[in-house]
Amino acid sequence: MATSDEPRQQPLHILFLPFFAAGHLIPVADMAALFAARGARCTILTTPINANTIRPAVDRANLHGTDSTSAVEISLMPFPDVGLPPGVENVSALTTLQVDYSANFMQAVQLFREPFKRFMADNHPVDAVVSDSFFTWSADAATEHGVPRLVFFGSSVFARSCNESLLRNSPLEATTTSPEEDDGGRLVSLPGLPHRVELRQSQMMDPGNYLWEFFQSNNAADQRSFGEVFNSFEELEPDYMEHFRATLGRRAWLVGPVALGTMDTAASGTKGNALPPGDGCLRWLDTKPAGSVVYVSFGTISSFSPAELREIARGLDISGRNFVWVIGGGAATVDDWMPDGFAELVADVDDSRGFVIRGWAPQRHILNHPALGGFITHCGWNSVLEAVSAGVPMVTWPRYADQFFNEKLIVEVLKVGVSIGAKDYASSLEAHEVIAGELIARSITRLMGDSQEGDAIRKKANELGVKARSAVEKGGSSYGDVGRLMDELMFRRRCSVKLGEEVRAADGA
Repeated sequence: MATSDEPRQQPLHILFLPFFAAGHLIPVADMAALFAARGARCTILTTPINANTIRPAVDRANLHGTDSTSAVEISLMPFPDVGLPPGVENVSALTTLQVDYSANFMQAVQLFREPFKRFMADNHPVDAVVSDSFFTWSADAATEHGVPRLVFFGSSVFARSCNESLLRNSPLEATTTSPEEDDGGRLVSLPGLPHRVELRQSQMMDPGNYLWEFFQSNNAADQRSFGEVFNSFEELEPDYMEHFRATLGRRAWLVGPVALGTMDTAASGTKGNALPPGDGCLRWLDTKPAGSVVYVSFGTISSFSPAELREIARGLDISGRNFVWVIGGGAATVDDWMPDGFAELVADVDDSRGFVIRGWAPQRHILNHPALGGFITHCGWNSVLEAVSAGVPMVTWPRYADQFFNEKLIVEVLKVGVSIGAKDYASSLEAHEVIAGELIARSITRLMGDSQEGDAIRKKANELGVKARSAVEKGGSSYGDVGRLMDELMFRRRCSVKLGEEVRAADGA
């Protein structure tokens, strides 16, 4: 037992290095707040413009903190000059440009090794580094300083396992013809997983894509790391957590949903409470019956052609449902896509059927509103977790990256959604197949209508919402994993200190 005159043990110091995209920055900031709330000192290393994205979460965490030694700090490093336009420091800004600067951006990602090494040299002791999988170099850079590196993948354990199977087994080399596709597309089976998982070849990244080798390099570096932290919870994907640990032999801690862990119950876990005052969308939702509104949003990066926007508008009209539709700031002007009669559906009055938002939307609050009955989503992992946490079922419309994997988890494993039938993997700069408004309307009806299928999906979604909120509470699975990881890092520190003392004693003998 410690006596009053013994020095107080310094808190763990964890350095976070998030990738420069809102879908990575925000959950990492929430994760840092989560560890700070349990007594760690957390530093987030990022660039000035990206710091603006996470500053509200950091300020909120420090406002509610009780110990000045257990806080979240932001440390700034300059964005290197790689030929990008001024102010372009993240993926969201990159996708608004008419020229493809992705190669320049990835060059910048590699150049951050030097400021990272300078931080490590100047700011010891650091007990652990949590870095995004995209920063491949951080595995070796952390090892050079004797610091364990924890990987943040930014998606589900299911998607991680699918990606591992894809990279390890190269199943694209052995595919079968799908009789369901008129275009002769092929089905690809991912071997070695707890469930049968098949995707169309058109839903997967082409191995000839220049990023394929990059992802292989990421995976190799991740396997050399101390372990991985996931923004997920064990009750959501228990089979894949067991697969990841036992079959793949990888170390992992599930600490999510991190947004729930850093917000009080009124703000995130109880439908209808603590909604931001004065928000027009939320006031409009207050006028709608419970479970009557479908929410349509595709994240901060996805873009849609005028033809696609027109069919979404038609689908929402045909469905007959109330709706909130978030249209990205870079979308085409309404004259390019709005069908006749749609403007009347979204007139700025309480009795209108629809509400359109341009740009940012208070998504967590919208999903937790009692009027919400369904969510049309691109299956980005943060959006999926927010829907799961709110108990809202989904219509899945993946576009690229891990989104087709997440769709499989939602529809086939968890059974909390229906697929809209998207078939093509394409980046935000590439064209997608246009899905007809009639199909969009049918998907909404399947999810929200009075049917045995819809009832079962909504029941499962509600049950998962309860489990999500329990996971981050004291005694929950994610709460426990945060504590176990911190205990392991503290034990590692003590062992390192003891070893150093023994070495110094031996040198002095």
